[in-house]
Amino acid sequence: MSSNDSAPARAAASVTVGTGPLGIDDVVAVARHGASVVLDPAALDGVAASREIVEGLAADPEPHYGISTGFGALATTFIAEDRRAQLQASLVRSHAAGSGAEVEREVVRALMLLRLSTLMTGRTGVRRETAETYAAILNAGITPVVREYGSLGCSGDLAPLAHCALVAMGEGEVRVSTGSTGGVGEATDAASALAAAGITPLRLAEKEGLALINGTDGMLGMLALAIDDLRMLLTTADIAAAMSVEGLMGTDAVFAADLHALRPQRGQAISASNLRRLLAGSPIVESHKGPECTRVQDAYSLRCAPQVHGAARDTLAHAASVADAELASAVDNPVLTLDGRVESNGNFHGAPVAYVLDFLAIAVADVASMSERRTDRFLDRARNQGLPPFLAHEVGVDSGLMIAQYTAAGIVSELKRLAVPASVDSIPSSAMQEDHVSMGWAAARKLRRSIDGLSRVLAIEVMTAARGLALRAPLVPGAATAAVVSLVAETGGVPGPDRFLSPEIEAISDLVEHGRIVVAATSATGALD
Repeated sequence: MSSNDSAPARAAASVTVGTGPLGIDDVVAVARHGASVVLDPAALDGVAASREIVEGLAADPEPHYGISTGFGALATTFIAEDRRAQLQASLVRSHAAGSGAEVEREVVRALMLLRLSTLMTGRTGVRRETAETYAAILNAGITPVVREYGSLGCSGDLAPLAHCALVAMGEGEVRVSTGSTGGVGEATDAASALAAAGITPLRLAEKEGLALINGTDGMLGMLALAIDDLRMLLTTADIAAAMSVEGLMGTDAVFAADLHALRPQRGQAISASNLRRLLAGSPIVESHKGPECTRVQDAYSLRCAPQVHGAARDTLAHAASVADAELASAVDNPVLTLDGRVESNGNFHGAPVAYVLDFLAIAVADVASMSERRTDRFLDRARNQGLPPFLAHEVGVDSGLMIAQYTAAGIVSELKRLAVPASVDSIPSSAMQEDHVSMGWAAARKLRRSIDGLSRVLAIEVMTAARGLALRAPLVPGAATAAVVSLVAETGGVPGPDRFLSPEIEAISDLVEHGRIVVAATSATGALD
């Protein structure tokens, strides 16, 4: 979620970048929480050794793609030695063609870190100082201005990466931040920012321009950040569902472990376990467990929460496995092989990452849709088991949370549109040389908007359920959900006459986004899965 750019930093840390893969947590630490970057000395020696191979090929009178030739549709054009530095700089300048709003700081830091990680594998042939410059820019809190539009996801995220490479050359626009997370930072020109930080701008040599822009780093960075968000939000969804089951006088019997063992879907079992723990010992649930209870089955939005939340968890697990594989990849074209060959390849194509970004947008839309249905049940006196219509304080005078549900419904409708996959689209480019593209960047951009929407829909459910549970007095909720009700009350989210509701929704959305709902619930249950 983009607003996490200003979230409180975790404990100060550094991330070492070497020949091995980074983890998702490493990406989050640098991109979102301001961890510094340390370059592994042995890997730097490997970078220098691979550079010697490139320099040998540069001296060869035979053309070698990306070293002594043009690029893309101009791959057969030989470039004389005295023009190659201009070739690399021209490549970066021409490809830095983004347009639109600025991309979030955390996204830019993620894509720069991931490009640096590939450089450090020694498979790209860049000079040692090129990798060191990228690390220095990250550690100085300098963030290149990258624009929203420009990437087709093949050959990788060309335009976003080119904007970053341009800054390393001392050109283009940046924002300079201070402190661990730094916020948005002040806008300035790259030359001034690099000079202030004591960083010498790069004069690119053979192949380096190509190596700096040819990768899936933007879409992969956004995938890593989305995984971090969704791990927390899917636990929040379980908490919200537990509050709704409890507040709507639902049964916890359907979450029994033996019932879910009959359908051994891993994510489903995890969500069901969370719901059992969240509802354990709830006086409200216990109050209607006797033979006098005539409830036979709860609505699907209550009864089937583990099935839907669990399917989303399984989708997330698959996306994480794809991210891990991509994080272990050296994506460039051409690439230096372990035995010293320089080979053209198609590993820059973003399809694997694009697909799972789209899969996650589908799961996000469905989890939000179910959440909104639980919110709606609370507001309908025909279905809310004795609560006031719209949870209003004075029925007929007050509207209660009527329009909060409208807000959730509007977001869910938007999420359904965002769930339409980007990765099935393709627009040919580069004179039909790049005749099939992944649209992975677009898939990542819409997923970020989807995740923001999910957090707000869950916040509205939490707000609604907290009011419903408070209105069940003298019955009291269980310890975990009671802790969430208390936290929501601190924002003003308590029963009472109508008031300006938007600030409450924003305050509770902030609690959701920064994981405080999870922290409150787990203060009673211990860590949830």
